[in-house]
Amino acid sequence: MWGKRLLRWGSVAVVVMVAFVFASNIWIIRSTHHQVITNINDLPAQDVALVLGTSHRLANGSPNPFFKNRIEAAAALYAQGKITHVLVSGDNRTQYYNEPVEMKKALVKAGVPDSAITLDFAGLRTLDSIVRSKEIFGQNKLVIITQPFHSYRALFISQYYQIDAVALVAEEPRNHPAAQVHWREYLARTKAVLDLYVLKTEPRHMGQREPIRI
Repeated sequence: MWGKRLLRWGSVAVVVMVAFVFASNIWIIRSTHHQVITNINDLPAQDVALVLGTSHRLANGSPNPFFKNRIEAAAALYAQGKITHVLVSGDNRTQYYNEPVEMKKALVKAGVPDSAITLDFAGLRTLDSIVRSKEIFGQNKLVIITQPFHSYRALFISQYYQIDAVALVAEEPRNHPAAQVHWREYLARTKAVLDLYVLKTEPRHMGQREPIRI
């Protein structure tokens, strides 16, 4: 008797969880897809681009194509006069792992001057990077640079915090196995809904305001 009830309730719980994941992804994509820009020529001039962090190397030590393509997209925006400043936001959990510093090095190498780059060392998660861009760095309007699958969640968080944002999507690597990345993103979108509307999650670190001066 109890075994059947537990099995029944367990089945119901699984169905509810799957439905919630599915609904969260549909909500996020449908509410933000019109803010995703794939052609740089369609992007109106903006002041600041926010490049969301990722490791510059993969687990096997090879260069990370996601990192490379985000840097190239930001450098192209700057070169074409679409932006005047780049905010790089990422994790720097140890002295041996520092996403913002690696992004700055790559941007300078790609032709973006040091003076046009600001580093955010507390972008531990997408939510942190988006919220800090407004609350710490004073940006109410942004171009977000990341891959397409990630752009929807970043824009969804921006909408919640009333940031006028669009995303210029960096190219997804063609020869990189994307299935694992996309499955992880499906769950991350679900967590974003919970973070914003249920848990009211805030950035782990805030601190004093440091507005970007253009």
